[in-house]
Amino acid sequence: MSMMGPEQLGRLMDDHAAALMLYARQWCASPEDVVQEAFVKLAAQRTAPTEVVAWLYRVVRNGSLSAARAEQRRRHHEARAAVAPIWFVPSEGDGLDAETATRALQALPLEQREVLVARLWGGLTFEQIARLTGQSASAAHRHYHAGLSALRERLRVPCPDRSKG
Repeated sequence: MSMMGPEQLGRLMDDHAAALMLYARQWCASPEDVVQEAFVKLAAQRTAPTEVVAWLYRVVRNGSLSAARAEQRRRHHEARAAVAPIWFVPSEGDGLDAETATRALQALPLEQREVLVARLWGGLTFEQIARLTGQSASAAHRHYHAGLSALRERLRVPCPDRSKG
């Protein structure tokens, strides 16, 4: 694949920027900057990556971890009040309190939260998540199911009954 055109880049931004920001927010307080930098790096590629979305997640993950280290150094010298990011947007009649859901997601271990966000919001496959996180696809799958179970328990959402139908 050759260099990416503005239309294709714009479509990728429209389709994936929000989920990438959510993904970056796990590590750093400046997800917009990290995601913007990832798209700048993508635009600068002479040849588009084979799996563009997975490539973006890798660049965002690396950028987020770097930003988090910089933020940690800054925080070491500054006292700052922590503001919880909004992970869920409330919708009419779903019965889910966005703030409670956000706290439940943040309470998960990072391994579970990272896989859940990459899978649910990013739409990545378990194989892509495995490459992204440096684990096996089966480990990513286990983290995903453990995270879903923990969220259901914390949010008191019953598991779907798979014995029916």
